[in-house]
Amino acid sequence: MAKDEEAEVLSVGGREVRVTHPSKPYFKRDVKLSKLEVVRYYLAVAGGALHGIADRPIVLKRFVNGADGEAFYQKRAPGTRPDWLRTVTLSFPSGRTAEEVVVDDAAGLAWIANLGCIELHPHPVRSADLDHPDELRVDLDPGPGVAWADVRRVALEVKALLEELGLRGWPKTSGSRGMHVNVRIEPRWTFTQVRRAALALSREVERRAPGIATSRWWKEERRGVFLDYNQNAKDRTTCSAYSVRPVPDARVSTPLTWDEVPDCDPADFTVLTVPARYERIGDPHAEMDRAPGSLEALLALADRDEASGLADAPWPPHFRKTEGEAPRVAPSRAKGAPKPPAKAPRTKMPLVTVANSPDKQAALDGLERWKVAHPEAAGHLAVDDVLVDSMRGRSSTWTRIRVNLEHVPEELRPQQETPDPDDDPTREWRHLRSAPKKDA
Repeated sequence: MAKDEEAEVLSVGGREVRVTHPSKPYFKRDVKLSKLEVVRYYLAVAGGALHGIADRPIVLKRFVNGADGEAFYQKRAPGTRPDWLRTVTLSFPSGRTAEEVVVDDAAGLAWIANLGCIELHPHPVRSADLDHPDELRVDLDPGPGVAWADVRRVALEVKALLEELGLRGWPKTSGSRGMHVNVRIEPRWTFTQVRRAALALSREVERRAPGIATSRWWKEERRGVFLDYNQNAKDRTTCSAYSVRPVPDARVSTPLTWDEVPDCDPADFTVLTVPARYERIGDPHAEMDRAPGSLEALLALADRDEASGLADAPWPPHFRKTEGEAPRVAPSRAKGAPKPPAKAPRTKMPLVTVANSPDKQAALDGLERWKVAHPEAAGHLAVDDVLVDSMRGRSSTWTRIRVNLEHVPEELRPQQETPDPDDDPTREWRHLRSAPKKDA
């Protein structure tokens, strides 16, 4: 990219939008995409993308150095912005306020994409009423090693429960490893009430799908797919429909029909494939606003949980502690928690390393390739058999993924292979350190 590269000026709905440094690489790994190509993707699916963000304040999650670079969140609207771009002032749990951007049309969408907003992060409220959400968000977040089939099974449990309660869920891939189910609701309840309803839903799904679904906030207690009820707390956002995700193949958070969920593969939905799908079938969520539902049945379920002795679950750490909230400390660290039993003599686990990469998603993708290559062994793995470690060297960090073959019959255990990927950034340094020194 030349430093003096001229901006590309696009005419979008009668407005001019300047795309600065249009050839700047935004994706450089599995697919190669420039900033201008990402902007043009959003214009190709603008109708669907706007359905998820229009008339909503939006947090600008900016990847100014592309998908491989570090992102930062910008709540406050840039001081230099088009005079046709709206803003609204939000208040946060901290008591502070911020003037945030509201995108109403394709020109505004292109404008924020030019800022490096690869993902779209709208709040679940409309600009006319910032205190009452019109969307309940069910975020299905699988733990390391959880199969995609389990994510789909939990999504279908969510669908069944919502329908029993008179609500309609609208599914989409997260664009990474999970799924989202959005529920349009009447804007009659506060953020606290909507979160309470989401917690009740999460707990009920856990009861219906034990072992593969969990509502437990603390990671040490989770098993399977976590239903993140706290995504409904005020000031929390998730990526919206048609958002591009910063993963190597440029996946897209793609709206689905429920008929597609049992067989869908998130890898099928990328910047390169979704525009043609959108042109062919339109937006599967186009009717979402037609029939907002009531939270009364879910809140009645919350009442029953509380009457049975279930306390409020932990909130995100930066929120003030609420009345009736469970202790905001991991169970293993709680005061009075039983001491762990004396450790038995340590036995060496049959571990194999399957991936090393500074990019966590690339390492997780390598784990999926290992499972495909060794399906019989993968079928014997428990969730806890996949070890995802954050490694730190002298000046580098990376993700290492190992598989514990303890539950795999010995005759089916794969041998250690070259990890894929195998990008341990300390290897060269360790090799130089261990090499014999030459005589001066």
